[in-house]
Amino acid sequence: MEKKSEELLAFSVRVFTLKEEEEEEEEHMETPEEEVEVQEEVSTQQLLSVCRERGAEQVLTLLLSPGEEAQQLTVQDVNRALVFRLTVSKEMDCCQVGGQSFMVTVGNQSLLLQFKTTTDMKSFKRLLKRGDDAETGKGAQRGNKDAEGGQTRLRQTEDGPAQGYQFHSCLSQHQNLLQDSPRITTYQRFMLLNERDFRNKVVLDVSCGSGILSFFAVQAGATRVYAVESSPMAKYTKILVQNNCPSEHIRLLEGKLEEVSCPDMVDIIVSEPMGYMLLNLKLMESFLHAKKWLKPNGLMFPSYGDIHLAPFSDDQLYFEHYGRASFWQQRSFYGVNLSALHSATVDEFFRQPIVDSFDVQILMARSVKHCINFMEAKEEDLQRMEIPFVFTLMQSGLVHGLAFWFDVAYAGSKSTVWLSTAPTEPLTRWYQVRCLLQTPLFAKLGQTLSGRVLLTANNRQSYDINITAIVDQSGFRSVNVLDLSNPFFRTPFW
Repeated sequence: MEKKSEELLAFSVRVFTLKEEEEEEEEHMETPEEEVEVQEEVSTQQLLSVCRERGAEQVLTLLLSPGEEAQQLTVQDVNRALVFRLTVSKEMDCCQVGGQSFMVTVGNQSLLLQFKTTTDMKSFKRLLKRGDDAETGKGAQRGNKDAEGGQTRLRQTEDGPAQGYQFHSCLSQHQNLLQDSPRITTYQRFMLLNERDFRNKVVLDVSCGSGILSFFAVQAGATRVYAVESSPMAKYTKILVQNNCPSEHIRLLEGKLEEVSCPDMVDIIVSEPMGYMLLNLKLMESFLHAKKWLKPNGLMFPSYGDIHLAPFSDDQLYFEHYGRASFWQQRSFYGVNLSALHSATVDEFFRQPIVDSFDVQILMARSVKHCINFMEAKEEDLQRMEIPFVFTLMQSGLVHGLAFWFDVAYAGSKSTVWLSTAPTEPLTRWYQVRCLLQTPLFAKLGQTLSGRVLLTANNRQSYDINITAIVDQSGFRSVNVLDLSNPFFRTPFW
């Protein structure tokens, strides 16, 4: 359990070391007591000051020192001898692994901290976030979770949220992605059905992750695949490539797509650029940016996408979401009246899109769709998208908001294969997204609900969602503005 000793917070842990080179790992297994020099340039902040392995059999002590400027992580053995020390900073990639472990990565050195109990791990993660806020001295967002990332956001910078970067670097999360059978089956089936499109072709895999699309492209006959990956996952992708196919078939390009240089013009671009509501995390922009390397008459997969929206009625969801703010109705919380903030809290909660799944019976009308042709679209087209709608209601009741999902098409020369996240289809990691109206609208069977959804790109790697809805026959109107970068996950993370 967590203890305090001279302002140090102590935890019992086992430490496992992951390195890029297997030979190097074996060497240190033979001599676990020797000091290990960091094999890369260390920044002026000296992220790793010393690292000496003791082996995973010992229970070590992890000390967390808050510090005014930066937190220090120190691991000691039973004799209080230093094993390693590092400074928490934005250069350090970290994430939860399973229920009792936490992985930190600096450069090419990854350390898996296995805590004695789940409670210890949660306490450590909570305290680590506090240190992150103290270091920045700014309003870095804490405690928010991204299911698309499936982990806690530790830091947000001007370059965009870090949770997507951290999420895509964790093997446990990539395992979850690979176990999403509807998406994996769709990708492989499409490529093998359209083998003639890939045979003897050069392919670019944008944000390749584990490289699964690259492997499928080779299976379909591609002679060369350039796989681009900017996250620390790239080192694991390299291992998979080395163990599955000759290097001349798949070449890994490490770095951001906008910064790497592709050696050749390509015949095909493949990627999985979809986020919640298709556009969250703005991965689609990199997908479109990659067209600068696409040959004339080249192909892009996915080829186009449809964003669907439909009005829904769900009393339980509405009151459940509204009830989340009931904490702030207390008039004597340890002698403090919190009720003055209740209204502001309700407003904040209703700005959160809700990620979950639902029964199609709650939908009150047929969906309207907005189509994006990725072959024709430009990056600037994604900065602002307006989706007008007119729904003819198929039932009477309260319209509590709009539900969103998307479909993407892989249009090959022989066959077109669809991947759908509709509520009528098998559940995927994207679920569906619902945006509540703070003021529901009553409408009758046969009446029309009209308005628009305006999606505006923001600086948080996502979109602001502006909804205006009007019941034409009564003139009743409701509006809401939501932040897609800050969703509420009503369902367990994928």
